Amino acid sequence: MGKVTGFMEYERIEEGYLPPAERLKNYKEFVITLDEAQAKVQGARCMDCGTPFCNNGCPVNNIIPDFNDLVYQGDWHNAIRVLHSTNNFPEFTGRICPAPCEAACVVNVNGDAVGIKSIEHAIIDRAWAEGWVQPQPPQHKTGKKVAVVGSGPAGLAAAQQLARAGHDVTVFEKNSRIGGLLRYGIPDFKMEKTHIDRRVAQMEAEGVVFKTSTLIGAMPEGCKVTNDAKTVISAEQLKAEFDAVLLCGGSEQSRDLPVPGRELDGVHFAMEFLPQQNKVNAGDKIKGQLRAEGKHVIVIGGGDTGSDCVGTSTRHGAASVTQFEVMPQPPEQENKPLVWPYWPLKLRTSSSHDESADKGILKREFAISTKAFTGKGGKVTGLTTVQVEMKDGKLVEVPGTEQEYKADLVLLAMGFVNPVVTILDTFGIEKDNRGNAKASTEFTGGYATNVDKVFAAGDMRRGQSLVVWAIREGRQAARSVDEYLMGYSDLPR
Repeated sequence: MGKVTGFMEYERIEEGYLPPAERLKNYKEFVITLDEAQAKVQGARCMDCGTPFCNNGCPVNNIIPDFNDLVYQGDWHNAIRVLHSTNNFPEFTGRICPAPCEAACVVNVNGDAVGIKSIEHAIIDRAWAEGWVQPQPPQHKTGKKVAVVGSGPAGLAAAQQLARAGHDVTVFEKNSRIGGLLRYGIPDFKMEKTHIDRRVAQMEAEGVVFKTSTLIGAMPEGCKVTNDAKTVISAEQLKAEFDAVLLCGGSEQSRDLPVPGRELDGVHFAMEFLPQQNKVNAGDKIKGQLRAEGKHVIVIGGGDTGSDCVGTSTRHGAASVTQFEVMPQPPEQENKPLVWPYWPLKLRTSSSHDESADKGILKREFAISTKAFTGKGGKVTGLTTVQVEMKDGKLVEVPGTEQEYKADLVLLAMGFVNPVVTILDTFGIEKDNRGNAKASTEFTGGYATNVDKVFAAGDMRRGQSLVVWAIREGRQAARSVDEYLMGYSDLPR
């Protein structure tokens, strides 16, 4: 619980950032982690609240009061043991999780939440520095073979759990490097890919085999999803070679905007734009890379993916960046008595917004809808918008509010609708009404699809979600697969 009166004595300490002018020079991380003394103060703020809502606010149910107290006591070695007991990859979540645990923190009811995410970040970075993160190969092998399709956070978490249970695990990834969304969807300035690489090395030492550039099934013709596959394996072959198959691919089908002019050159999905820069950062040569330098960029979509487009465009040297959000601008501060301990709707300004604003090139527009793209010579030159408002639960256009915006590059960042359908169809998997793999999360038989020995977890099952939810589903699905293979399981759920 930290210090008994700590929540009354100490203020919240935020992690620091390098100045925008410095961090915009490259694609490196720029967050300054709490030092030992600062982390201790944050741990001291964890109160004896009786019911730690933060545990339930966290999708992986991190045992937050315990590791807060251990940091306060200076017992960092046991702090990482507690953290790893529920979360395979705290270096991912400690960097990119929006921290629903902090929204649920009891101190947050009438003050500033304990800096749980920053403590988690400090614990895992200290653990790597001290050499406490080591491979945990199984003492006994089961002789069972498991295929994990997709190497994002769900696939990695499941593979690690299953390997530690003694199974022979092979992870298949259609791209040339491991990581899925972590590798290709999240900019390096938010999470450098060395964090993935050292986890892959740990997992290889635990017995996991990784096969990259390998596609399971087929991709639809014209599908604009990152795919470096040189080898294709059929569903039938995979099921014949393995005792169980766990599908952990992402929800990669981007939501489109089918308005006049959509076919113009210069209108692209965010997931065409962002992976290219990550590949260039990794040393790949990209012919015809989408670049924003000197361009007037419009980002359609107000979420994290849109923010990532803003940050990347700013680093490219965009002339201006305008971000559209169709919903009305939320309040700057939530009504805590109304929404606590749930995730609140409020205006969120990311580090990418701050960077672009610091350069004087950012404009954020709310309650705005795009009616058409305009162009010349087959290339986009602008778009036509209209303001919208909520009436009777629906967004309707406000007459007389049409406006023209100049645009040389338009990035669609409106979320994702479902997995690429062919991978589900090739296995014959039943889908839910959103186009995701249909599977429950029940304790017994959870994550099993309608196809024998085929399971599904992560975004492929639940739809577009957070990295921390993917880790949770990967861990839970691993237990279900283990139980299916062995008749019982000692893996945590």
